[in-house]
Amino acid sequence: MAKKKLIEVALPLDAINKQSAREKSIRHGHPSTMHLWWARRPLATARAVLFAQLVDDPSENASEYREEGMRREELDVNAYVERRVSAERARLFALIERMVDWDNLNDTALFKQVRAEIMRSTDGKPPAIFDPFAGGGTIPLEAQRLGLQSHASDLNPVAVLINKALIEIPPKFANHAPVFPGSAASRMLDWAGATGLAEDVRRYGEWMRDEAEKRIGHMYPQATLENGATATVIAWIWGRTVTCPNPACGIETPLVRSWWLGKKKGKEAYIVPSVVDGKVDFAIGHDPKRAPTKVDDGTMSGRAGGVCVSCNTAVPVPYIKCEGKEGRLGARLMATVAEGTRKRIYLSPTSEHEEAALVDAPGDVPTQKLGIDPRNIWTPSYGLDTFASLFTNRQLTALATFSDLVGEARARVLQDALATGMAEGSRLEAGGSDAAAYADAVAIYLGFVVSRLTDYSSAVTTWASNAQMEILRNVFARQAIPMAWDFAEGNPLAGSSGGLDIMIRAVTRAVEKVPAQGLGLAEQRDAANTDYTGMVISTDPPYYDNIAYSDLSDFFYIWLRRSLREVMPQLLSTMLVPKADELVANPYRHGGVNGAREFFEVGFERVFERARETASEHYPMTVYYAFKQSELEAEGLASTGWETILGGMIHAGWTISGTWPVRSERSGRMISIGTNALASSIVLVLRPRPEDAPIIDRRGLLVELRSTLPESLRVLQQGSIAPVDLAQAAIGPGMAIFSKYAQVLEPNGQAMSVRDALRQINAILDEVLAEQEGDFDGDTRWCLAWFETHAFEVAAYGEAETLANAKNASVAALARAGVISSGGGKVKLLDPADLPDDYDPRLDDRISLWEVVLYLAKALDEKGLDAAGRLLAGAEARGLDMSAAHELAYRLYSISDKCGLTKPGILFNTLGVSWPEVRAAANATTSAHPVAEQFDFESLA
Repeated sequence: MAKKKLIEVALPLDAINKQSAREKSIRHGHPSTMHLWWARRPLATARAVLFAQLVDDPSENASEYREEGMRREELDVNAYVERRVSAERARLFALIERMVDWDNLNDTALFKQVRAEIMRSTDGKPPAIFDPFAGGGTIPLEAQRLGLQSHASDLNPVAVLINKALIEIPPKFANHAPVFPGSAASRMLDWAGATGLAEDVRRYGEWMRDEAEKRIGHMYPQATLENGATATVIAWIWGRTVTCPNPACGIETPLVRSWWLGKKKGKEAYIVPSVVDGKVDFAIGHDPKRAPTKVDDGTMSGRAGGVCVSCNTAVPVPYIKCEGKEGRLGARLMATVAEGTRKRIYLSPTSEHEEAALVDAPGDVPTQKLGIDPRNIWTPSYGLDTFASLFTNRQLTALATFSDLVGEARARVLQDALATGMAEGSRLEAGGSDAAAYADAVAIYLGFVVSRLTDYSSAVTTWASNAQMEILRNVFARQAIPMAWDFAEGNPLAGSSGGLDIMIRAVTRAVEKVPAQGLGLAEQRDAANTDYTGMVISTDPPYYDNIAYSDLSDFFYIWLRRSLREVMPQLLSTMLVPKADELVANPYRHGGVNGAREFFEVGFERVFERARETASEHYPMTVYYAFKQSELEAEGLASTGWETILGGMIHAGWTISGTWPVRSERSGRMISIGTNALASSIVLVLRPRPEDAPIIDRRGLLVELRSTLPESLRVLQQGSIAPVDLAQAAIGPGMAIFSKYAQVLEPNGQAMSVRDALRQINAILDEVLAEQEGDFDGDTRWCLAWFETHAFEVAAYGEAETLANAKNASVAALARAGVISSGGGKVKLLDPADLPDDYDPRLDDRISLWEVVLYLAKALDEKGLDAAGRLLAGAEARGLDMSAAHELAYRLYSISDKCGLTKPGILFNTLGVSWPEVRAAANATTSAHPVAEQFDFESLA
């Protein structure tokens, strides 16, 4: 029988989520900076999931712990086994918490320990990991970091190239000294890992930049300042124009989203338009009192249309679209941004700078048409329907120059590598590992440099005028190709945002950080026709219609193909990214919404049927499900998309043994108190269902759910999963029961649907949480019932008295205890903000779990862990069962969630997820100041 893995039982989810959220602020060296890909999963999450997917849950060692307990002559052997399992699970949690920390990636001793743990659970023969929807390469990269064979595939050639750059190329040239003349002797240390490769990318990238300066530097003149000095231009700000539809006016009017250039206090800058002799002139303003307001900022809104800057005539969107499609959209230079000393200098446009941009387009521009997807690709509606039309002629010339220089740089790398004594050997795509292959490898990273540059060097790149940072905003700030009305043309030869130097630095730092060890293989494949024999799957498939990967990635592909088609002729053989078999529900490609849904569902199920054919019995599969935020908020845990994904996997022969909500936002900051309001994806854990799986009826399923979910819930709570995530995580053990049966029959003989199963699991979860109230004291049970009905609002005294009789409590005693206010025929439950600051549970003559939990939540929120720890220690000194208090925090969050109580929900969620830290603070308090087991009331006499 297969051993249960850690991921099927418990995870230190909050620690993983915190590190995943932290990754958003990490730029230097993060693999995402090598090349853009959409909706990448956090590295920390993938690392933890892979580890827990392979490592045994400590409950598998129960028999060993039992024998150990008997040898030790423990009085309660079962309790001893439970303690040992919990302690071992805590040890693994601590290892995961250290492993997911970005700051520990270079801790060789730590990762040696991590790999040893994996080897122990896999009998020294860990399986290869395969991601058939590899995308941005997070999962394959982290598999390699854990010392595992890593296999990646994708239909999209841009994704395949990214994965090759992350897992396949670096190990092939690991510990390789750079070949650029003189570079090998430039450091005393050895060239460990991919540092030598990264150094060559940097050196040849700098050579490309210098060569480009010679060839196209004249297109980027210096700016002349007011004092006559010159400064490097960072960007030129352009505004699209259209002829005013008013015949009496007819000027070339600018369509501008915002006049603002910089909003930093004391350094405000904005464009000031004026009409002189039938032409719009532009100047720069700095006076905050005359700055644009919400009412008069800009002349264009993508939905409402524009307004003429001269006569105020409306310029409707249909008119603008018609003018655009007829090729009559123009552009005017409105401002120049120059580099100052720790500031930006904004200058009015000059004829010199306008003329510098008037260059002819190169002869071989990318004339391919953009995909048809009005939801994600907005420019074709305005006549910008080819890739060439997304760039100015100056940008096309520069990018063509840089692309050609990649090939020239490759020739130099080959020459220099041969000079070091390397054999020429085969090309990289043919499996080579000598000089020719090395030259190809360096060229691929240089191709990424140019490809990254396109994201900041197009006519849909915009200028960010916010007070924090005045920089170029890249095209793919969202998962779409947007229409930009005022756009920023960056200087690729400048050393600021949008410059080639920045791109070189980003790529080389990312190369330096990759593991560069073991076997990695990235191939272009269709997931539905792949052989998965001998490999364990962990994957992040495309979810329905969220992202049009192939259409968006064409933006990069056209330039990568130009730079690298001689380097990777097979991979880059097509004019655009292949689209027909891409597993995305695109209604524009599959005959409408219904056709798109059918295409996706059939394709999705086929992939997982194929994976089921050769699935490992020893290890589960993990699948990331990235849902739309609105989906769960609108439909709850039984949403259509969720049902489709689960149903497809179950029909393909899989049983679901775990569901883990993975968030990239901090748990204490909720957008809304809704079901998983912050979850960005859910990790599903799957096992192959036996061919002879039995059938059960609805009643039998409900009985089994009620008998097993309480223990599963207890394990989840012990792992301090956030209360906000509990409902989603509890679906795992519930669906494990439902999906292990071939069918669950309703009384009418029909099979129970996945949607109904989800509803039943949610209902029983509510029952289990409610049953935990049996461990609470009478005062707490009264407070819970009152909170569920009235929250912290005022209500009638009579109602309170009736409830008190039912719960064996007393309204007067509750008032004396300080948990309610009572008077004038009204009763109100005190919320944490109403409670005094000097509470000491050791001095409370009528203590309750309710009171302690509210004071704990208040202390944690207002004073921090140490204060909360002191309260917990004091409550335990009174003999209170604080495990029940932990359960109460979950119950209070559950009620807050259902009642839409945002503020208390945040308090109780934070307390639930912070319980281990509060417990540690309590233990520290107890060690420093030992207290008696029971409080001595006589000492008060």
